[in-house]
Amino acid sequence: MEDLLREAGERALKAAHKKGMQAEVFLSQQHSMNLELRDGQVETLKQAEEMGLGLRLLNAGRRAFVYTADLSEAAIQQAVNDAVDICRYTPADEWNSFPEGPYRYSSLELYDENIPASCLEEKIEMAQAAEEAARRSDKRVKLIEKSGYEEGEYTSLLMNSHGLYAVGKANYALLYLSLVAREDDESQSGFSMMIKRKIRGLEPEVVGQEAALRAVRGLKSRRIDSTSLPCIIEPYIMARFLGLIAHLLSAEAVQKGKSLLVGKLGERVASGVLSITDDATLAEGLGSFPFDGEGVPGRKTPAIKNGVLMTYLYDHYSACKAGVESTGHGQRASFRHLPAVGSSNFILEAGEESPEQMIAGVDKGLYITEIMGLHTANPVSGDFSLGAAGLLIEKGCLSYPVRGITIGGNLVDFLQSIDAVGNDLRFFGARAAPSVRLSSLSVAGK
Repeated sequence: MEDLLREAGERALKAAHKKGMQAEVFLSQQHSMNLELRDGQVETLKQAEEMGLGLRLLNAGRRAFVYTADLSEAAIQQAVNDAVDICRYTPADEWNSFPEGPYRYSSLELYDENIPASCLEEKIEMAQAAEEAARRSDKRVKLIEKSGYEEGEYTSLLMNSHGLYAVGKANYALLYLSLVAREDDESQSGFSMMIKRKIRGLEPEVVGQEAALRAVRGLKSRRIDSTSLPCIIEPYIMARFLGLIAHLLSAEAVQKGKSLLVGKLGERVASGVLSITDDATLAEGLGSFPFDGEGVPGRKTPAIKNGVLMTYLYDHYSACKAGVESTGHGQRASFRHLPAVGSSNFILEAGEESPEQMIAGVDKGLYITEIMGLHTANPVSGDFSLGAAGLLIEKGCLSYPVRGITIGGNLVDFLQSIDAVGNDLRFFGARAAPSVRLSSLSVAGK
């Protein structure tokens, strides 16, 4: 596969150079398979494969981008011609450039031969085992909406006019389950997902039990009065907040004035117990890869350390604009997309307290297990108001489930009010978080 992609890339570079242009070629080949079960029986089985080339040209600061899924010589020549035409009409930008190669890249083990080697029956049995585990774990689990297995593999190759050449290959396997629990006339849904670099790391029993727990713990929920309470946020919910925090750390968002962290480098922006690291070199990490979408080597980047903002996340363009070195955060969704600032393995580092210790330290509070509407949070002001659900904490113990509430406040206050970080770090895709405790959070109820 590398030979096929390299030959296509070399043809594109050669054609661009003949036009007097600097060029960058990003090529990828992807394969995916998804099977979905209902009541233990296979309902759908899908496979997909695609391959293509994304081409960026530069001419005196003018940039053009085109892509094609046809890697024939004629199609590549046409793509180059189209890009040359586009360059005539785009505005010049002094910061447009390509990274200078060659680089040295870390050797990462990101491909598991057992994924393609495992037979389809084994993968079906894992999804069935998750269903069975959920039903065994609690008799209130009444309906399995869907269970499934998914896998994907991808090869990426990148080369440019400055001698950069980068190639990498990776794959993953994923197991998921969605169900409904009922008690009397009330129903609650539950979902769990596990994604790993190695198929042997998937645990159907854990997926089934977790989906069941998330459903049954919400049954017989009540509403509470509006108040301000200490809150503990479970890892999955905190990992969702990390998506918002990653956006705030984007140098692109900062340079456009769309982040509340503008001008905050070197300042305390969070509680001293909070540290966040982005690590593209993490062994078996879902966001790990030897290089980013521009060929810059992946690295470990401490973004917030003990509450202090250490750096923004930069791709090549935003780094040139800021006069700093790229942190290797130019990410691409596919060959059809331009690179943009994005995180790799984005990790809120674990603390020392167990979740039980954090709960025991709260006389009356809220353990938050669900949030809704995080996309409505304002990244510039930091204001948020989110639907939520969870469990009331009374005298250091989890009490009854709570639903129909809203949590609100400002993200700066949210980060500053974290007074404990748990030791229960968990990965959810390429984001990882432990439980965290906030000294106070506004809760709107009945």
